[in-house]
Amino acid sequence: MVNITLGLPFIRTSVDHGTALELAGRGEADVGSFITALNLAIKNDC
Repeated sequence: MVNITLGLPFIRTSVDHGTALELAGRGEADVGSFITALNLAIKNDC
């Protein structure tokens, strides 16, 4: 799931989960949700 904020003069999209700071710098985070959010924004020309 992703979040898209409409009505702004720029693309604003985010994943639908927390920041997972406990994984920062450990190389364990999964970027799949971010890539999905970005691709959705590009596809829909938000």
